[in-house]
Amino acid sequence: MLAGMPLRTFRAHHAEQAYAHPRPQLARLVRSGALHRIARGYYIVVPQEHVGSRWMPSLEAAAAGIAAADFGVRNAPLMGPSAARMHGAIPRALAAAVVAAPTQRNSIPLLDRAAVIQFVKRDTGRLDVEAVSTELGRALVTSVEQTVLDLARRPSLGDAADEVRDAVRALLPRCDQAILDELADKQSLRSALRRASEWAA
Repeated sequence: MLAGMPLRTFRAHHAEQAYAHPRPQLARLVRSGALHRIARGYYIVVPQEHVGSRWMPSLEAAAAGIAAADFGVRNAPLMGPSAARMHGAIPRALAAAVVAAPTQRNSIPLLDRAAVIQFVKRDTGRLDVEAVSTELGRALVTSVEQTVLDLARRPSLGDAADEVRDAVRALLPRCDQAILDELADKQSLRSALRRASEWAA
């Protein structure tokens, strides 16, 4: 049952559906390597081929899983530098993942590495998103056009300030100009679009 949770990720209280006394069962499954304790109160069901190993998911997959456990897969896409990572525009591993969320909430530090998940309150229904594959399943990320605008709007967000301009330059040639213009108009991001264009010039 727990393996069927969105992106294999669940909160501790979700285990009450499977176990009458979940805490000792969760601790046992963590010790056996069947569960990965990713953050306080959050667990990931380890893929069968990795049970018993020192497996851990990528930061972006973990962030998508935690967001799905809190808000549902469709309501909290990866954005900003995390989306740029998923689109291949930021090569190095980051120490922060950024998620667009429908409500404000505090950042979540991870327990398995020195990294944090940051949440940005957005009207997630208005964001242009697409599905991508992760080791935990299909997750939503902002489209290349939305990602360019978001990066240019808040270049200091997350752990990638030094890479943002290069990421925008890498993503812009892949963008549909009509979609960029439409998103910039609908989301009042014309200044972000101008900044992105200046960086690419």
